[in-house]
Amino acid sequence: MSLYNPRQISLPDSDFTFPKQHSVYNGKVRDVYDLGDQLLVVVTDRISAFDHILPRAIPYKGQVLNGVAAHFLEATKDICPNWLVATPDPNVSVGVKCEPIRLEMVVRGYLAGHAWREYKSGKRTLCGVSMPEGMKESDRFPSPIITPATKAEEGHDEDISREEILSREIVSKEIYEQLEQYSLALFERGTSMAREQGLILVDTKYEFGMHNGEIYLIDEIHTPDSSRYFILDGYAERQASGEKQQQLSKEFVREWLMSHGFQGKEGQLMPMMPDAFVEVVSERYIELYEKVTGKVFDRSNTVPIRERIEQNVLAFLKGFKA
Repeated sequence: MSLYNPRQISLPDSDFTFPKQHSVYNGKVRDVYDLGDQLLVVVTDRISAFDHILPRAIPYKGQVLNGVAAHFLEATKDICPNWLVATPDPNVSVGVKCEPIRLEMVVRGYLAGHAWREYKSGKRTLCGVSMPEGMKESDRFPSPIITPATKAEEGHDEDISREEILSREIVSKEIYEQLEQYSLALFERGTSMAREQGLILVDTKYEFGMHNGEIYLIDEIHTPDSSRYFILDGYAERQASGEKQQQLSKEFVREWLMSHGFQGKEGQLMPMMPDAFVEVVSERYIELYEKVTGKVFDRSNTVPIRERIEQNVLAFLKGFKA
């Protein structure tokens, strides 16, 4: 299916004014509207890589992220409380307002992405966690490892060890241990759900916040922006023959940027994605949605997106089902 002009069916930003709105925060991908005791999150079609927002929006990407996150938040709410209350629009989530914990809990089941780049450079420790000798790219770790990162307001997130987190008193030892337990349990559930769909959950990140003294899972989970998946069928054979694994993630976008001389470093010029590549990215996101959730993606009712979002949100806020 051709997207024709991707600029006409994407949501690069949002500029709504909703009832009870106190403020709005524009993140890399999400625009977060503070409604007092709740947050309303508009998931745009922006795409980021190497901590930079790329100049082209990706049609349907926001809908994919919102749908996948809602799917997994619903499927894991027995593991820990989460922020989600409702999804009144394909691009919108409404949930409990939490005080964010400034950490990303990155769980890795396989040696890939950032971990592989560090390993290939000769490092055998990541965030204070040892990685075995003799591994090759995409090998499975003996057991999943947690490699946290600080959650930066601006600029780059930075790797951090458990010891540094505790010494800097980012959170208490009790809270951090609970974050570890939740993260590993969520990863185990995500791994099991992925396997049922013929996928391998390679690595992912979780973010948490506090609400009334309790830890809540916040933000997105198990989406193509926060996670990496391999195709399960043929994984062992590809590893044995030294072939690259078939991935479902946005790593291919990072690889495209690197092939065009961009890794987010100072002085590097960000390349502009042509329409044809934007369409490829969009289709890859939709493919991941369908493979991960087992549901058919609904491309209908997308134009005009802004009017649709406003109507659905206002109806929801008035107490009607959107």
